[in-house]
Amino acid sequence: QVQFVESGGGLVQPGGSRRLSCAASGIIFTMGWYRQAPGKQRELVAAIRSGGSTNYADSVKGRFTISRDTPKNTVYLQMNSLKPEDTAVYYCNTDPPLARWGKGTLVTVSS
Repeated sequence: QVQFVESGGGLVQPGGSRRLSCAASGIIFTMGWYRQAPGKQRELVAAIRSGGSTNYADSVKGRFTISRDTPKNTVYLQMNSLKPEDTAVYYCNTDPPLARWGKGTLVTVSS
């Protein structure tokens, strides 16, 4: 069964940047980064297909960039111009997601 291990979260000031990493234990064709803010449902923020095409939620478009290193089964999320509303636990999974989720990594955007 595929497992996901997210890393790279932390405390960031508004306007700052952060890079998240996700290691997957198996070969995945379409990968996504999701986030869940306090009191809100989990949402897909970015996805990347095996061919490299990407799509983004409107709220992060132009600020976040998803990329992948296929031989390493690793997916990244470069987050720039971070806002307090980006504060959330970030998860990776397939798109659409598998039932099993990793622990996620917490990103807190605050001054």
